[in-house]
Amino acid sequence: MSQVLNIHAENPQLRLIKQAVEIIKDGGVMIYPTDSAYALGCRIGNKAALQKILQIRQFDSQHNFTLVCRDLSEIALYAKVDNTAYRLLKAYTPGAYTFILRATSEVPRLLMHPKRKTIGIRIPQNPVVESLLSELDEPILTSTLIMPGEENPPYEIDDIKGELGHTVDLIIDSGFCGLEATTVVDLVEGTPRLLRAGKADTTPFQH
Repeated sequence: MSQVLNIHAENPQLRLIKQAVEIIKDGGVMIYPTDSAYALGCRIGNKAALQKILQIRQFDSQHNFTLVCRDLSEIALYAKVDNTAYRLLKAYTPGAYTFILRATSEVPRLLMHPKRKTIGIRIPQNPVVESLLSELDEPILTSTLIMPGEENPPYEIDDIKGELGHTVDLIIDSGFCGLEATTVVDLVEGTPRLLRAGKADTTPFQH
């Protein structure tokens, strides 16, 4: 069974954040709260953890993974950000958006979209995520927790524990955090293209 840490949604306990980060550094897969819904996360370079997330979500090889980053300067390490993208990222992060950008050579090939060489980038507005990123000191490889055959992520933490407690290493319980996936915007070609309507406002990206 996975370890469950009850971490306060507004004032995360540093002792528990450190515990969570140790599990991630040891190759664990976690379920954790974001500003849109619960998500799966692991360390960027860990292949076994990545495979576990692929199994849980039953992804095909065309999936765009997402890196949860602390700020714009960290994004620039992993994604190619032109002036247009930079202005949009500055305006709409942190928030419940995932932006698709061309990946840099810092991103392991396994994580990129195989044909487009792209990566999802995200800066959530969530104290637990901010604390995890600060302690981990690197982005979290992540994917919204949407189970095969479902359209929306589960939002009842007890249901998540019951269904996935045996498949992940850590569940961070911060109570209800949302029930919609992120809004996904493709910035690869310069002009923003709305790929998925989610929690965040889609109005700026509708043409």
